[in-house]
Amino acid sequence: MTDIAFLHTSPVHVDTFDALLKEVAPQVTASHLVREDLLDRAQREGLEDPGLIAGVRAALQSAAAHARVVVCSCSTLGGLAEATRTSVPITRIDRAMADAAVHRGAPVLMVAALQSTLDPTAQLLRSSAERLGLPLALRPLWVEGAWAHFEAGQQEAYLATIAAAVRRHGHAGDTVVLAQASMAGAAERLADTGLVVLSSPRLGVMEALRFCEAG
Repeated sequence: MTDIAFLHTSPVHVDTFDALLKEVAPQVTASHLVREDLLDRAQREGLEDPGLIAGVRAALQSAAAHARVVVCSCSTLGGLAEATRTSVPITRIDRAMADAAVHRGAPVLMVAALQSTLDPTAQLLRSSAERLGLPLALRPLWVEGAWAHFEAGQQEAYLATIAAAVRRHGHAGDTVVLAQASMAGAAERLADTGLVVLSSPRLGVMEALRFCEAG
């Protein structure tokens, strides 16, 4: 039995979240289930595909059998994860980020490297705004071409492409939401812009730890 079980759609997230947990909560144990096929299917068939929905549900239920809380680190699949019921809490890595963005009350520039992430993340932000009773001004930005760098293992080019796009399209006073966990490193490359840049890994892990404490 572990404290947190992660459902990932890329193996690169395993080291990222292990390192983050080692930093903020070294006593917490974690397991990782990597299902690249689920994101591939979401991109091919869409989020309403019955086979995809069944696959996400089965993966989460498998993870929940051996953990106190389950975290879906894939923003594309986050809505499906939140809609799944298991014996333990399930959270999406980007929910805490969305809440933080809405709380700021500033225009939100929502940045994604995958087109399939845009709609789920927009729905996430709107649901946070509705739940918190706060207004939301949202601008989506798809960074075309960035994901090809990620798939090729070119992490520096991936993050540089994202940061360059934010520099071109960001406005003073914006809250920048980096929609995918893999984009978090771009925040460091934007530190000199004066923009508030939010990413999901640290905020999402802190939220998962609160679930563990509550349990």
